[in-house]
Amino acid sequence: MSKVIVAPSILSADFNHLLEDIKKVEEAGAEWLHFDVMDGHFVPNISFGQPVLQCIAKSHGMVNDVHIMISDPFKYAPEFIKAGANILTFHYEACKSDKEVFQVIDLIHDYGCKAGLSIKPNTPVEKVYPFLHSLDLVLIMSVEPGFGGQKFIQESFTKVFRLKEMIKREKVNTLIEIDGGINDETAKIAKMAGVDVLVAGSYLFGHEDIKERIEKLR
Repeated sequence: MSKVIVAPSILSADFNHLLEDIKKVEEAGAEWLHFDVMDGHFVPNISFGQPVLQCIAKSHGMVNDVHIMISDPFKYAPEFIKAGANILTFHYEACKSDKEVFQVIDLIHDYGCKAGLSIKPNTPVEKVYPFLHSLDLVLIMSVEPGFGGQKFIQESFTKVFRLKEMIKREKVNTLIEIDGGINDETAKIAKMAGVDVLVAGSYLFGHEDIKERIEKLR
C-alpha cells in the first residue's frame, strides 16, 4: 500500500495564528493544505474566500487543495485558481447537468489547474463515474459539508471501495480524497478501502503532537 497524502484543513486552525499553524503542519510532514470554502448558500455556513487563499497560498510549500462548496462553481473557479489553488474541487450537486460538470472541469484545466469533483453523503458514488477520465481527484464527503468536527458516516467506506474498483477497471489515475471525521481509527479503514488523500482538521490542529498524529494517519 502506497503512502497516503495528508491534507490538514485550515477550517480547524486558529485564525489568530493562522500562519503559525500552517507552518506547524508543514514542518510535521503534511504534503497538501486543504481549504474549505463555503458560501452560506450551497452549505449552511460561511468560511472564507479568495482573499484568504491569496494571502496564504505562497506562504508555504504544500499543495493548495481548494474545495469550493459554493453554488456557482463555473463563475468562481477562475478566481480561486488565480488566488493560488493548485487543485480545485467543486460539487456535483452544484451543477444542473452532467454537461455543466464537464464544462467546469474543462474550465479548471484550461486555467492550468487540476480538477476535483466532490459528492455529498447522500449522493450515489456512481454519479462521478462518467467523469473519471477527465478528473484528477474525487472527494468523498464522509460528513455533511458545512461544519467541522462531525462524526464520520460509515457508509463512506463502501463508496470509496466501489470508486477504487471503478478507477482500476477504467485504468485512470484519479485520486480518491476523503473529508470528514478523519482520525487515526477512521483513517485505517479508509486506507484499506483505497483512499489516497486524507483531509483532517480537528484531529490535527490544536494539538502539540501534530507530527505523531500525521504519522498515525499514514
